[in-house]
Amino acid sequence: MQLTLSLTRAARLFPDHTATVFEDRTRNWREVEARVARLGAGLRELGVQTGDRVAVLAHSSDRFFEATFAILFAGGIFTPLSTRATPGEIGDLLEDCGARVIFVGKDFHGFLPEIEKHAPTVIALDEDAPDGLLQHEALIETHAPGIDAKRHGNDLAAIYYTGGTTGRAKGVMLSHDNLYANAMQSLSHFRYDERTVYLHSGPLYHLAAGSRLFTNTLLAATHVFIPRFSPEAVIEAIETHRITMTALVPTMMGMLVHHPDFEKRDLSTLDLITYGGSPIAEALLAELIEKLPHVRFGQAYGMTELSPACTYLEPRDHTLNPATRHRLRSAGRPAIGCDIRIVDAHDNDVPVGERGEIIVAGPVVMQGYWKRPEMTAEALRGGYMHTGDIGAYDADGFLYVLDRLKDMIVSGGENIYTLEIEDCLRKHPDVAFCAVIGVPHEKWGEAVHAVIQPRADAAPEAAALEAHCRAHLASFKVPRSFEFIDQMPLSAANKILKSELRKRHWAGHERMVG
Repeated sequence: MQLTLSLTRAARLFPDHTATVFEDRTRNWREVEARVARLGAGLRELGVQTGDRVAVLAHSSDRFFEATFAILFAGGIFTPLSTRATPGEIGDLLEDCGARVIFVGKDFHGFLPEIEKHAPTVIALDEDAPDGLLQHEALIETHAPGIDAKRHGNDLAAIYYTGGTTGRAKGVMLSHDNLYANAMQSLSHFRYDERTVYLHSGPLYHLAAGSRLFTNTLLAATHVFIPRFSPEAVIEAIETHRITMTALVPTMMGMLVHHPDFEKRDLSTLDLITYGGSPIAEALLAELIEKLPHVRFGQAYGMTELSPACTYLEPRDHTLNPATRHRLRSAGRPAIGCDIRIVDAHDNDVPVGERGEIIVAGPVVMQGYWKRPEMTAEALRGGYMHTGDIGAYDADGFLYVLDRLKDMIVSGGENIYTLEIEDCLRKHPDVAFCAVIGVPHEKWGEAVHAVIQPRADAAPEAAALEAHCRAHLASFKVPRSFEFIDQMPLSAANKILKSELRKRHWAGHERMVG
């Protein structure tokens, strides 16, 4: 499949249909296709050749979208960079991918001294840029539409960096076929069409959000962009632009449902919320289902290396019916075309109901890690992506993701899965967000420790939370200590950073188990 072909199709079939909306700019598919073709021609004139990496460092916008497709149009490899990275980290990423051309948003002009050491050709996405920089709009205005390079199939389309919070970031190589397969699976399991008005509220450099650029263009749906997530901005955008669909991570969903304007504004056009990126507490999901009875919900589980999804919990399975409510704790069933196994330490399949590592084969599995052949061979051994996640199947084929291997707590020889404890704590009325981690323990190796962000105007006590857990959990799973904080540390994708929470507890220690 050729990803740029979806842009051509959209312009042919729906030329006057709204394609992109950002602040006061609205463009149809005819206009967007022409702008991408002109920008792609400009990139070729700047020396971008087939297979060259072209980077993007910017918050979400319509111009981010245009840059993405123009890079592909020119035959380049789209390489988005984290908006949370430091200038030095950006320099390291540019050095790693070898990009000589980069699109830079206005919020990152302060990074230019470091950027220009590695990428001599800088294109400003916004008009208010330092003198001497090439301009996104100027490249479009001064070039005639070029010829699509028509890269497709197994040709490399993008490099998404992942893993920087726990070590050096790895460049995940994804082909046109990888990203197309993910888009088609999403459409098959969630069922939406060109009438969709989609809100991009997450960071587009992160594939959980960025993959929707390809899925919704394949449909010729409308893309609405806000620069970055806030519950206020999401609520405002839904009401103003009559949004029908968006995707959120669980932390964002919690911020949204607890916002004081949530039940005051008109969210009636919203039809589908998809979520993923990290496990969701059943209590939070049930609260959203009850408060938004007209909205369908769908979950996708996966990781960047899987383009990014391999299982789907479809809207029909989001029910509070007691007979099937337990499925809300699952990640759904394997996507069409994906072979997902649960294996032991030797890659032998384990019986239904038993826990093991989740491994995946299928058209969404990455090509590998950029310039890291040994790491690629280890991750893809036997033809399966080894996710590092612990899971189990039930008798109906629903996959339950129990924990990350790195997050699992081993205390006194017992394997303790943090998600179960977090789900229990989240049901307490005074808890807004929580994270459970293992902390050093002289006798048991690790002890269960809960970090709590209370709800507004609540002041939970450790004794009350411990009693709540004892009423629902086996004694060895009950947190031995509690910590209360005002704000959880979050990644750019709004996931709780357990690595940050662990730091002060494990300083000076080597992890004794796990």
